[in-house]
Amino acid sequence: MSSYNAYKLIVEEPSYEVKYLIEEPNRNEPSSFFIQGPYLMAEQSNRNKRIYKLHEMVSEVDRYLKEMVANGRAVGELEHPQNPAITLERACHMVTNLKQNGSIFEGKSKVLNTPCGIIVKTLLQDGVKVGVSSRALGKLTPQGDCNVVEDFRLVAVDVVADPSVPSAFVNGILESKQWILGNNGEYEPLYDSIEKNIATLPKKNKDAYLREQVLSFIQKLKKM
Repeated sequence: MSSYNAYKLIVEEPSYEVKYLIEEPNRNEPSSFFIQGPYLMAEQSNRNKRIYKLHEMVSEVDRYLKEMVANGRAVGELEHPQNPAITLERACHMVTNLKQNGSIFEGKSKVLNTPCGIIVKTLLQDGVKVGVSSRALGKLTPQGDCNVVEDFRLVAVDVVADPSVPSAFVNGILESKQWILGNNGEYEPLYDSIEKNIATLPKKNKDAYLREQVLSFIQKLKKM
């Protein structure tokens, strides 16, 4: 069986230091709406009692800039979903830059003219405070009263409105699952399908059914 790594899906409490600005290139072009502020933080315990290693974050941000930002793929959603996948119909902004400032990574995003992007733009213009919150995969290693995040892989930076929601997601939903990062770069939930199938055992031929589910699960792991 090929080796695989199991990751937790991690979100952070949002930063509400996000500001917006309107850029007007010239009179003949429409203005663009941007948000900017601290997107990521390393080397110190955050409000979720997690510590990100600076060297890992530097490396991962570099990958994210090259693979996602440079190719116009670094979109974030309005509110955190319950999985690592990016759903374009929920996209509200596109990260255009991430710049290191010590242990803080300052970000800048263009707010999209999508339905969710228009909601974000309207909220900001009406004086509503929204925040940005990272969504990532990683492994958590206990260290004192904190968890050190290792094998950090940034998935997206999402726009969130309610500070109580991300905390509830972290403790109740997102981190209750483990995910596999496959060779194809896609994320798949670990054990979800086999747990679901085993929970509904048939009345007849239980042994054969269990054997079939286990073999199927092993084959999935080999493809990772």
